[in-house]
Amino acid sequence: MIRLVLAEDQAMVRGAIAALLGLESDLEVVAEAGDGEAAWVAVAKQAPDLLVTDIEMPGLTGLDLALRVRDAGLATRVVIITTFARAGYLRRALDAGVRGYLLKDAPSGQLAAALRQVHAGGRVIDPQLAVAAWGEEDPLTERERQVLRLAGEGARSADIAEKLHLSHGTVRNYLSEAIGKLGAANRIEAYRVARAKGWL
Repeated sequence: MIRLVLAEDQAMVRGAIAALLGLESDLEVVAEAGDGEAAWVAVAKQAPDLLVTDIEMPGLTGLDLALRVRDAGLATRVVIITTFARAGYLRRALDAGVRGYLLKDAPSGQLAAALRQVHAGGRVIDPQLAVAAWGEEDPLTERERQVLRLAGEGARSADIAEKLHLSHGTVRNYLSEAIGKLGAANRIEAYRVARAKGWL
Protein backbone atom coordinates (compact mmCIF):
# COMPACT_ATOMS: atom_id res chain seq x y z
CA MET A 1 0.00 0.00 0.00
CA ILE A 2 1.31 3.45 -0.97
CA ARG A 3 0.50 5.87 1.86
CA LEU A 4 0.11 9.54 1.03
CA VAL A 5 -0.72 12.91 2.54
CA LEU A 6 -2.84 15.19 0.33
CA ALA A 7 -2.41 18.98 0.67
CA GLU A 8 -4.82 21.25 -1.21
CA ASP A 9 -6.41 24.45 0.06
CA GLN A 10 -9.62 24.17 -1.98
CA ALA A 11 -11.82 21.75 -0.05
CA MET A 12 -13.88 20.61 -3.04
CA VAL A 13 -10.80 19.90 -5.16
CA ARG A 14 -9.12 18.13 -2.23
CA GLY A 15 -12.20 15.97 -1.69
CA ALA A 16 -12.41 15.08 -5.38
CA ILE A 17 -8.75 14.09 -5.59
CA ALA A 18 -8.99 12.04 -2.38
CA ALA A 19 -12.10 10.26 -3.71
CA LEU A 20 -10.40 9.45 -7.03
CA LEU A 21 -7.27 8.13 -5.32
CA GLY A 22 -9.45 6.14 -2.93
CA LEU A 23 -10.69 4.10 -5.90
CA GLU A 24 -7.16 2.75 -6.40
CA SER A 25 -6.52 -0.47 -4.48
CA ASP A 26 -2.86 0.31 -3.77
CA LEU A 27 -3.17 4.01 -2.79
CA GLU A 28 -4.27 5.21 0.65
CA VAL A 29 -4.77 8.86 1.64
CA VAL A 30 -3.74 8.77 5.32
CA ALA A 31 -4.23 12.51 5.94
CA GLU A 32 -5.60 15.59 4.21
CA ALA A 33 -4.53 19.19 4.81
CA GLY A 34 -5.98 22.53 3.73
CA ASP A 35 -2.80 24.59 4.21
CA GLY A 36 0.96 24.19 4.22
CA GLU A 37 1.48 24.17 7.99
CA ALA A 38 -1.16 21.46 8.50
CA ALA A 39 0.43 19.45 5.68
CA TRP A 40 3.85 19.66 7.37
CA VAL A 41 2.36 18.47 10.67
CA ALA A 42 0.65 15.57 8.85
CA VAL A 43 3.86 14.56 7.08
CA ALA A 44 5.81 14.63 10.37
CA LYS A 45 3.13 12.56 12.11
CA GLN A 46 2.28 10.05 9.36
CA ALA A 47 5.68 9.64 7.62
CA PRO A 48 3.89 8.94 4.32
CA ASP A 49 5.50 7.51 1.21
CA LEU A 50 4.27 10.49 -0.80
CA LEU A 51 3.20 14.07 -0.20
CA VAL A 52 0.83 15.19 -2.96
CA THR A 53 0.54 18.97 -2.77
CA ASP A 54 -0.69 22.05 -4.57
CA ILE A 55 1.78 24.92 -5.01
CA GLU A 56 -0.14 27.96 -3.81
CA MET A 57 -1.58 27.44 -0.32
CA PRO A 58 -1.88 29.57 2.83
CA GLY A 59 1.10 29.44 5.17
CA LEU A 60 3.67 27.24 3.49
CA THR A 61 3.52 26.79 -0.28
CA GLY A 62 4.01 23.41 -1.93
CA LEU A 63 7.56 24.49 -2.79
CA ASP A 64 8.21 25.44 0.85
CA LEU A 65 6.97 21.99 1.90
CA ALA A 66 9.22 20.27 -0.63
CA LEU A 67 12.23 22.18 0.73
CA ARG A 68 11.32 21.21 4.31
CA VAL A 69 10.97 17.54 3.37
CA ARG A 70 14.32 17.65 1.56
CA ASP A 71 16.16 19.55 4.30
CA ALA A 72 14.78 17.25 7.02
CA GLY A 73 16.10 14.25 5.10
CA LEU A 74 12.69 12.55 5.09
CA ALA A 75 12.02 9.52 2.89
CA THR A 76 8.71 11.07 1.77
CA ARG A 77 8.71 11.89 -1.94
CA VAL A 78 6.92 15.05 -3.08
CA VAL A 79 4.53 15.27 -6.04
CA ILE A 80 3.06 18.63 -7.03
CA ILE A 81 -0.29 18.87 -8.80
CA THR A 82 -1.19 22.37 -9.87
CA THR A 83 -3.12 24.52 -12.30
CA PHE A 84 0.00 26.64 -12.86
CA ALA A 85 1.75 25.66 -16.08
CA ARG A 86 4.69 27.96 -15.37
CA ALA A 87 8.22 26.91 -16.18
CA GLY A 88 9.61 28.97 -13.30
CA TYR A 89 7.62 26.93 -10.78
CA LEU A 90 8.86 23.68 -12.30
CA ARG A 91 12.50 24.74 -12.16
CA ARG A 92 12.16 25.72 -8.50
CA ALA A 93 10.28 22.48 -7.76
CA LEU A 94 13.06 20.38 -9.29
CA ASP A 95 15.66 22.33 -7.31
CA ALA A 96 13.63 21.55 -4.16
CA GLY A 97 13.78 17.82 -4.87
CA VAL A 98 10.21 17.36 -6.15
CA ARG A 99 9.82 13.98 -7.87
CA GLY A 100 6.58 14.65 -9.74
CA TYR A 101 4.98 17.73 -11.28
CA LEU A 102 1.57 17.33 -12.90
CA LEU A 103 -1.21 19.63 -14.00
CA LYS A 104 -4.66 19.27 -12.44
CA ASP A 105 -6.32 18.91 -15.81
CA ALA A 106 -4.49 15.63 -16.45
CA PRO A 107 -6.70 12.48 -16.50
CA SER A 108 -7.15 10.88 -13.07
CA GLY A 109 -5.64 7.60 -14.24
CA GLN A 110 -2.50 9.49 -15.18
CA LEU A 111 -2.19 10.81 -11.60
CA ALA A 112 -2.44 7.32 -10.08
CA ALA A 113 0.14 5.98 -12.54
CA ALA A 114 2.45 8.91 -11.82
CA LEU A 115 2.22 8.33 -8.05
CA ARG A 116 3.15 4.67 -8.52
CA GLN A 117 6.09 5.65 -10.72
CA VAL A 118 7.38 8.19 -8.17
CA HIS A 119 6.92 5.68 -5.35
CA ALA A 120 9.03 3.20 -7.36
CA GLY A 121 11.86 5.74 -7.53
CA GLY A 122 11.05 7.42 -10.83
CA ARG A 123 10.33 11.01 -11.72
CA VAL A 124 7.24 12.25 -13.56
CA ILE A 125 7.08 15.71 -15.14
CA ASP A 126 4.38 17.06 -17.44
CA PRO A 127 6.15 16.88 -20.85
CA GLN A 128 5.11 20.34 -22.07
CA LEU A 129 6.39 21.92 -18.88
CA ALA A 130 9.64 19.99 -19.03
CA VAL A 131 10.44 21.57 -22.40
CA ALA A 132 9.48 25.07 -21.22
CA ALA A 133 11.50 24.76 -18.00
CA TRP A 134 14.79 24.98 -19.83
CA GLY A 135 13.88 28.34 -21.35
CA GLU A 136 14.22 31.62 -19.50
CA GLU A 137 16.30 31.52 -16.31
CA ASP A 138 15.04 33.00 -13.03
CA PRO A 139 17.30 36.01 -12.29
CA LEU A 140 16.07 36.56 -8.71
CA THR A 141 17.88 35.51 -5.55
CA GLU A 142 15.84 33.85 -2.81
CA ARG A 143 15.97 37.01 -0.67
CA GLU A 144 14.86 39.23 -3.59
CA ARG A 145 11.99 36.79 -4.13
CA GLN A 146 10.92 37.03 -0.47
CA VAL A 147 11.02 40.83 -0.44
CA LEU A 148 9.22 41.13 -3.78
CA ARG A 149 6.50 38.68 -2.71
CA LEU A 150 5.75 40.74 0.40
CA ALA A 151 5.84 44.00 -1.56
CA GLY A 152 3.38 42.56 -4.06
CA GLU A 153 1.04 41.66 -1.21
CA GLY A 154 0.97 45.34 -0.26
CA ALA A 155 3.53 45.38 2.58
CA ARG A 156 5.46 48.64 3.06
CA SER A 157 9.27 48.57 3.10
CA ALA A 158 9.31 49.11 6.88
CA ASP A 159 6.95 46.13 7.39
CA ILE A 160 9.07 43.93 5.11
CA ALA A 161 12.22 44.94 7.00
CA GLU A 162 10.64 44.02 10.32
CA LYS A 163 9.22 40.71 9.08
CA LEU A 164 12.49 39.56 7.46
CA HIS A 165 14.77 41.06 10.15
CA LEU A 166 16.50 43.34 7.66
CA SER A 167 17.31 47.04 7.67
CA HIS A 168 15.04 49.42 5.77
CA GLY A 169 17.91 50.27 3.39
CA THR A 170 18.61 46.60 2.68
CA VAL A 171 14.96 46.04 1.74
CA ARG A 172 15.09 49.03 -0.63
CA ASN A 173 18.27 47.59 -2.20
CA TYR A 174 16.67 44.17 -2.74
CA LEU A 175 13.59 45.77 -4.31
CA SER A 176 15.74 47.97 -6.52
CA GLU A 177 17.77 44.95 -7.68
CA ALA A 178 14.63 42.93 -8.45
CA ILE A 179 13.02 45.84 -10.33
CA GLY A 180 16.20 46.29 -12.39
CA LYS A 181 16.60 42.58 -13.19
CA LEU A 182 12.99 42.32 -14.36
CA GLY A 183 13.05 45.57 -16.36
CA ALA A 184 10.05 46.84 -14.40
CA ALA A 185 9.02 50.40 -13.65
CA ASN A 186 8.21 49.78 -9.98
CA ARG A 187 7.83 47.10 -7.31
CA ILE A 188 4.23 46.21 -8.25
CA GLU A 189 5.11 45.72 -11.92
CA ALA A 190 8.14 43.66 -10.88
CA TYR A 191 5.89 41.51 -8.68
CA ARG A 192 3.45 40.96 -11.56
CA VAL A 193 6.23 40.02 -14.01
CA ALA A 194 7.87 37.60 -11.57
CA ARG A 195 4.54 36.04 -10.62
CA ALA A 196 3.48 35.58 -14.26
CA LYS A 197 6.74 33.73 -14.96
CA GLY A 198 6.37 31.51 -11.90
CA TRP A 199 9.39 32.96 -10.10
CA LEU A 200 7.60 33.88 -6.86
